[in-house]
Amino acid sequence: MNSFLSQIEQTYLVEVDWLDRWQVYQRLQELEIPCSCEANQPLTVEISSPVAAIQIWSVMKQFTASRQDLISTLKLSWQSY
Repeated sequence: MNSFLSQIEQTYLVEVDWLDRWQVYQRLQELEIPCSCEANQPLTVEISSPVAAIQIWSVMKQFTASRQDLISTLKLSWQSY
């Protein structure tokens, strides 16, 4: 399993609106996902597992999706449950 994780561990530049960048960074830090957010630089994120990839996707969706899209996703989640 460790060899699989080392193969997918990558550092990515994440394009986030400058106004949301700090909040995205803070949330990723709370999730213990390695990332950096330097002044006037893009957010960089280290994806080290499939779970981290899903968490990053979820955080990005929270900040980039419209309110209606978020409501629809929540409704679908409740229907599936």
